[in-house]
Amino acid sequence: MQRAERENIKNSFSLQLDHHAFELATEEEKLQQEVMGESTTFFKDGMRKLMRNPLAVFSLAVLSIILLTIIVAPHVVPYKYSEIISVDGKRDRGAKNLKPFEYSELEQEYIDNGGEVFPHIFGTDALSRDYFIRVVYGTRVSLSVGLFASLIVLVIGLLYGSISGYVGGRADLIMMRIVDIIYSLPDMLIIILLSVVLDQVLQSAGGGIVDRLGSNMISIFLVFGLLYWVGMARLVRGQILSIKKNEYVLAAKTSGAKASRIIRKHILPNSISVIIISTALQIPSAIFTESFLSFVGLGVQAPMPSLGSLANAAREGLQSYPYKLLFPATIICLIVLSLNLLGDGMRDAFDPKLRK
Repeated sequence: MQRAERENIKNSFSLQLDHHAFELATEEEKLQQEVMGESTTFFKDGMRKLMRNPLAVFSLAVLSIILLTIIVAPHVVPYKYSEIISVDGKRDRGAKNLKPFEYSELEQEYIDNGGEVFPHIFGTDALSRDYFIRVVYGTRVSLSVGLFASLIVLVIGLLYGSISGYVGGRADLIMMRIVDIIYSLPDMLIIILLSVVLDQVLQSAGGGIVDRLGSNMISIFLVFGLLYWVGMARLVRGQILSIKKNEYVLAAKTSGAKASRIIRKHILPNSISVIIISTALQIPSAIFTESFLSFVGLGVQAPMPSLGSLANAAREGLQSYPYKLLFPATIICLIVLSLNLLGDGMRDAFDPKLRK
């Protein structure tokens, strides 16, 4: 009796809660809580939102089709990008400038006699080479240049801009003056000078994939690594200068976090929109640069094709064979449009400031 009275006496300092009013959760309620509180990461959450964007999904589908084509096509199409078409071991001189899915007289005669000839999907060029496989290899070269250049720009610009913006002071002043000096260098002149110097070096070395790419392509890669990262560095620096004054960065500093962790965990995720957009736009910019240089004769060395060199070759017969310019131009437009739409979708998905 005394024990029951003691339980009924409530402490004046308590919340005056009756523990008998609480019940244990059922198994169904526990399972519902696990589903509602599913653990996720920053990347998983961003990818889930990216997949809900129809334009981003369409861009991914287009880029996937292009990548799958340029990977699989060389294993399916029997022609090589530098191979002059021959029929039954004989050079076919009448296979010049064929229209899409058109056969030459020698090929048609060979087909009538029971032979099999793989169709020319995009026709042939002025040197009797299959145009489809040349467009495939040209897309390979242009995409490789764009991806490699954007990777160089991202790594160098991100590191340089992060250090300059976070450290600040005299170090930031000196690093930005270096950026201004690099901005003043003419990239076209440097590409020409590097091409001349590297051409002599490659001739003495000889052989290998470096020799096959040519001095012009290597000079393009070097110029991207030396000059084109300054825009990314300035953008990252500006973002860090504005973000590092926020309270959560100050809290991380007072808790003893290292500068590298603060930049990686707190500053860069809040700058992700600028980084994503700049990187996504750098790929088509690099493709345009390579295409322009190939158009003026400073790109890949013949017979290796690129989208720019194919467009330059198609320009000569524009009135007679306009479709030759249509194919590389369409590929460039699809790549640029898809990357721009994908960049916008990634910005909306991964930017913490745009999350609801």
